[in-house]
Parts: sequence; structure tokens; C-alpha cells
Amino acid sequence: MKLEFPKGFLWGAATSSHQVEGNNHNDWTEWEKENAERLSKESDGKYPPENYISGRACDHYNRFREDFDIAKSLNHNAHRFSIEWSRVEPEEGKWDEKEIEHYRQVIAALRERGIEPFVTLWHWTIPVWFRDKGGWASKKSPEYFKRFSERMVKEFPDIDFWITLNEPDDIYSIFAYLKGKFPPGEKSILKTIIVLKNLVAGHNAAYVAIRDKNPRAMVGFANNTIYFESQGLISTVFKVFANAFWNFWFLRKTLKHCDFIGCNYYHHNRLKGFKYNQNENNVTSDVGWEICPAGIYHVLKSLKKYNKPIYITENGIADSSDANREKFIKEHLRWTHKAISEGVDVRGYLYWSLLDNFEWSSGFWPRFGLVDVDYKTLERRIRQSAWAYAKIVKENSLEV
Repeated sequence: MKLEFPKGFLWGAATSSHQVEGNNHNDWTEWEKENAERLSKESDGKYPPENYISGRACDHYNRFREDFDIAKSLNHNAHRFSIEWSRVEPEEGKWDEKEIEHYRQVIAALRERGIEPFVTLWHWTIPVWFRDKGGWASKKSPEYFKRFSERMVKEFPDIDFWITLNEPDDIYSIFAYLKGKFPPGEKSILKTIIVLKNLVAGHNAAYVAIRDKNPRAMVGFANNTIYFESQGLISTVFKVFANAFWNFWFLRKTLKHCDFIGCNYYHHNRLKGFKYNQNENNVTSDVGWEICPAGIYHVLKSLKKYNKPIYITENGIADSSDANREKFIKEHLRWTHKAISEGVDVRGYLYWSLLDNFEWSSGFWPRFGLVDVDYKTLERRIRQSAWAYAKIVKENSLEV
């Protein structure tokens, strides 16, 4: 049986600038150098310090045309990438025309290959000058982000899909300002609240700026969504609060300034009583996330009430052997199709990631890519699962 997807459905993959471009200079590159030794020791020496230094990454900055040729060969008709803020505005208020031209060429390369660009403005990294002014904890941060957004939409007026922020609340704010695992490495409830407030204001300001200059643009943000699975009365009550913060809080604060919802989904979280992370972990990815394809159905259904188009802006698996990726993609798409058949307005699917890449504080070892990257030679090798996905894309349908 074939499960047909809607006509005009967008298919592709995603990347982010810091994770693939290489040779950036931002708050993350400085944090990496300060923390690589510590992270290596915390892995009990399993991974050397250089695993935690992004360095040249995949050299996508120079090889983007080659990488987009690969995407085209895999039948992709959409691609999500991010603009590296620290490249285009390396000093406050000073714009680097050479770097702006670089991203103009990136967009042109996608268009030439018939691939629709989804442009992310902020995927966690910030310029060093912005960090020195307090980063997202600064009361002026929404103003700085609005200025950056205005300039980008002015430079790239033909972009139809803009993603302002990636996973701003439950990942970035929590890991950077509460758990201290991302730069700036703070552990402050007050700072976390301030940052959340500023990110909401930043998104809303960017939305207005983009739509003012390009009224036809579709603007949203990428929301990390988790399927909370409850067992028993206590955990069912707890699930209401977990959903309210993790999945819906930022969305509710910005709903009037969203033309679509970007849904990032990787895993579920089983609740027992008032305890998180009670998963059985029978089948997991390389990073230990239990695989739960049905979860994407549940989160998509939960987003239906907001009456916005939905694009799955990230969904992927760390799987170095490529043993589980094909099944992972097919099962998640099967459950996505079920949601669509029940009236959820899902319009696209972007796998994470096109390439193996630098996975933040985990470094290079997790392998999420449809394309294997040899970090010594930078050779690209298309994985078998990528071809299985390419067949789905070409036929706009899934065989079950």
C-alpha cells in the first residue's frame, strides 16, 4: 500500500552554519577552546579534546555547491540552513559585504537546483561583540536581533520561508542559562527567565521586521517538541505542566507572530509520577535517545489546535552504522502521514541532517547525516538510507 503525501509537499534536509561551515569565530568557538579538555575528561578519554573543537567542521562554507549537488541527486526540493550572524555582522553595526554575498551565492545555488531555501536567522551562536554586551540576557538583545533580521530580509528579499530562532526555550535557554552546558555556561533561574523573555521579544520584533519588508514571507520558529508519555494519574497531571512549558509556552507567547510552526522532533519522554526520563530504552540511537516514531504523531496532533501550517524542520537519528536510519525515517513518515490523514496541516519534512556535523557539546562523534563525512579527508559518501529516503521524495509517497 502507498501512503500519498499532499501535492506540493516539501522534502529535504537541514543544517546549521556553525555545525557544518567551519572556521567560524563566535561565542561557541571560544567556549569550545575553553572546555574541550574538560569535555574529553568527562568522556573518560573516549573522545580526544579535538572532538570538541569545531574547526573546519565539514568545510561546507567552501563546498556548499558540492553538497547541494548531493541534495539534488537525492531529489530534495527544500533545504534548511542558517546564516552565521557573526560572519555578516562581525562588529556591532558593521556589515561584511563579502559574507553577505557568500550567503547570496548559497541561496542562488539552491534556487539553481530547484531547492526551496528555509533560512534560519539564529541557530544558537552569537557574535562575540553581542556576547560581550550580555548576549540574550541584555535588555537590548531584541533590538540587536531585529536589526540583524531587517538587514537580512533586505539583502535576501526573495526568501519565502524564514525561521527566526531555533529551539529557543527548552533547549537553548535551559542548557545555556540553567544547566550551564552551553555557552555562556550560567546556572541562574533569574537569567533563564530574562533570556526567555528577550527571545520572545526578539522573535516578535524580527517577525514584524521581516513581514514589513516582505509581506508574502512565511515566518516562524523551530520548536523542539517532545512526546510526554504518562502512566497513571500523577504523571498524567504532570504531563499537562510538562507540555505547557516544553512544547507550548514559547508558541503561545509568539502565536500572533507566526505564519507556520516549525516542529523539531527526536524522541519521547516517559513520565512516572513526578519523574522525567523513565524510558525503557529498548531501542536507542547512538546518543541514547529511545526511538519512538509514534511520538511524532502525538506532537503533531497536539499542535493542530493552533491552526497553523506545520513544517517538520528537524527529525533525525544518530546512527553511525546506518542500521536504523531507513526504518527511522519511514516509521516517522508513516506516523506523520497518519496525522495528515486526520487533518493536521503538515506541509514539509526536513531530515536532520544532510551531513554528519559538529553536534555542539557532543562534538563530532554523533553521526546524524544522510551523508557520511570523513573529517580527515572531508570526503562525502551518501549512505544507503539516503537513497531510501530519495525514493520516498521522488514518489511523494511511502510504501508500507
